[in-house]
Amino acid sequence: MAPLALFDLDGTLVDRQTTVREALTALCRAHDFDTVTERWLRVELVDRANLDNFVRLRDVFGLVVPAEQLWREYVDLMAVAVTCRPEVLQGLARLRAAAWTIGIVTNGASDVQRAKLAATGLARLIDGVAVSGDLEVRKPDQRLYELAASRCGRSLIEGGWMIGDNPVGDVGGGHQAGLRTIWLRGRDWLDELAAPNHVVDDVTDAITILLNETE
Repeated sequence: MAPLALFDLDGTLVDRQTTVREALTALCRAHDFDTVTERWLRVELVDRANLDNFVRLRDVFGLVVPAEQLWREYVDLMAVAVTCRPEVLQGLARLRAAAWTIGIVTNGASDVQRAKLAATGLARLIDGVAVSGDLEVRKPDQRLYELAASRCGRSLIEGGWMIGDNPVGDVGGGHQAGLRTIWLRGRDWLDELAAPNHVVDDVTDAITILLNETE
């Protein structure tokens, strides 16, 4: 049976911070938001974003434009700004050619995350995706991993790998789900977590490890 690899999206396959920064710059310019409004948005959306952020924005600053319109514009701008490095896309294509089953398990709003997958070309390289917005649960909740495996036509009972940059959400959650894990350095490690199977500096290094597993 084809081995299963589940990947995190933000901070692993794509650079969320740069994408958010560019999308917010474009949004604020389009609506001529002042510096205070722009600063509020950048703080509010630093870790996550959904429609509620823009409902609060409208209430705090007395904006006329509907929150739903701002949210849709933000989603579209995220799709314009996001990129996935060619070497990452090529690595995933090599995994598919080596008969790996590839899934995405990511926290975030469903429409934003799926827009990013479509815009970068990642969508055509994966077998299934589970976004926290689908279930209103977030990693490390095992239900999100179970959904990702199911949408790939697989079961966690069969095992597999979880690759991501978040010590708790990706490594801790993956371990609890019965998966082997690869951690991308960057965030502070927590000593109480079970050690990952591998530690790398770039997701392409993780892909190389997976490819070596099937040689």
